[in-house]
Amino acid sequence: MPISVAEPPALEPGTLRIIPTGGLGEIGRNMTVFEYEGKLLIVDCGVLFPEQDQPGVDLILPDFSPVRDRLDDVVGVVLTHGHEDHIGAVPYLLRLRRDIPLIGSGLTLALVEAKLKEHRIQPYTLTVKEGQVEQLGPFSLEFVAVNHSIPDALAVAITTPAGVVLHTGDFKMDQLPLDDRITDLRAFARLGEKGVDLFLADSTNADVPGFTPLERSIGPVLDTVIARAPRRVIVASFSSHVHRVQQVLDAAAANGRRVA
Repeated sequence: MPISVAEPPALEPGTLRIIPTGGLGEIGRNMTVFEYEGKLLIVDCGVLFPEQDQPGVDLILPDFSPVRDRLDDVVGVVLTHGHEDHIGAVPYLLRLRRDIPLIGSGLTLALVEAKLKEHRIQPYTLTVKEGQVEQLGPFSLEFVAVNHSIPDALAVAITTPAGVVLHTGDFKMDQLPLDDRITDLRAFARLGEKGVDLFLADSTNADVPGFTPLERSIGPVLDTVIARAPRRVIVASFSSHVHRVQQVLDAAAANGRRVA
């Protein structure tokens, strides 16, 4: 019998329910709802950008139906990092209830706050960092550092009496990152030794053989290209890829180039 996401069956006492409302099998609109003892915790709230065959569509939002009629039960939204596919739908969720607490790292919340300013929404925020533990309703949250293509990314271990769920957010295994902030495998190992009942892991490019190149390996390439270019160099990058942008600036400075 099909289960309605908007009206799922009643939970037995002591049971944790997890409802992914976007982000599975697609790059975008990441959002997962955790329900325990009548309270809801949301992890990430992003948008999906339309394909070329979807003219007239600006953004695609996650399915808010599991929380739309239960907004007072939402204890908070944990944001793992600042990419649009993880934070882009926050303004549309807060239009439904403006005082939902937002929990995330300093950079992540700064990006969200700038976005919410455009929507004239002043959010309630809680800034956290790796190693920190916070209690939101029945959910105990422990935050773990992960490396990604945007600084200040976090994984979160969600503990209830029903068990422990480890949600990685997006991550990469760069052991020599430019900011020396690596994915904290020791913390993952410690959590594993204590016992993890469910592991929710980023699987982007998991079916592609090999390893992701180190970010610092890009710097010498940029330096060579800019040094050899006789005229203007145009570099394409995500604006949130702070380390990549910094390497472009460093290469330009080393070669006496101006950046516009």
